[in-house]
Amino acid sequence: MSVSVTHRLAVATSSIVPGIHPDDAHLAVSLRRLGIETVACVWNDPNVDWSRYDAVLMRSTWDYFKHYAAFSQWLDGLPIPTINNKKLLRWNSDKRYLPELAEQGVDIIPTKIVSAKDLRQTLAAMPGQEIVIKPTISGTAWHTARGVVGDATFDQAIAQLPREFEYLVQPFVPEVVSEGEWSLLFFDGEYSHAVIKRPTAGDYRVQAEFGGTAEAVDPDATLIASAKQALSAVAAIGHADIAYARVDGVISQGSFLLMELEMIEPFLHLGARPETAERFAGHLQKRLAV
Repeated sequence: MSVSVTHRLAVATSSIVPGIHPDDAHLAVSLRRLGIETVACVWNDPNVDWSRYDAVLMRSTWDYFKHYAAFSQWLDGLPIPTINNKKLLRWNSDKRYLPELAEQGVDIIPTKIVSAKDLRQTLAAMPGQEIVIKPTISGTAWHTARGVVGDATFDQAIAQLPREFEYLVQPFVPEVVSEGEWSLLFFDGEYSHAVIKRPTAGDYRVQAEFGGTAEAVDPDATLIASAKQALSAVAAIGHADIAYARVDGVISQGSFLLMELEMIEPFLHLGARPETAERFAGHLQKRLAV
């Protein structure tokens, strides 16, 4: 039995994955069963008529940080709402939000925000420390460097970093390698599911592009509460309407340390658990019906 279309939803993608990503395939099917037609649209394709849709669901826009000015301009010019909303997307796009969350009582990996011209001066005060440096606006380990301050190879990597960015300077947390990185998924503030991501041997990056793996897990109540605290802090800052979020962090010395919040284009780990895609589709239907 066919279901009549009640809404048309643009699924924002990129030239990296222009169609519906396989991890989102069951989400698209679930939405269609609810009367919501989904159409993959590359975010910076000038031929897309966004006014034909009721809203834009941000999904695999995985190159936005490489074209940040154009991405910001695109958001400004969209004639329809985005899921998540534009204000939240802009805030979440720059990881300078991490110190903001720390001020709200969220445990984060200790983070310094440093301009490229001040990197060497900052590192001079950190001799022998193993650290990670990455742009505040970035993704997928783009322009990310890890090493020991004072090591010649690390110094060379730092010298090659683009000069126009601001950077996060953080201590390397070894538990990312030994224990893994947690990702907890929330839809409209409700906990949905979680995975633990581990890097391949000899690496520290957990992304699949670098050989990382993800395993479905069930976190305990304390861990879920820590992730919820981070979302509550976002609300306290002024972003209470969060349609979806992935809370990434690591357990170090018994505490959950927030690494980042993914509210723009997170991989949602829906493919292995169809019920999570159906759950998310239900939340989206309610939003579109308002």
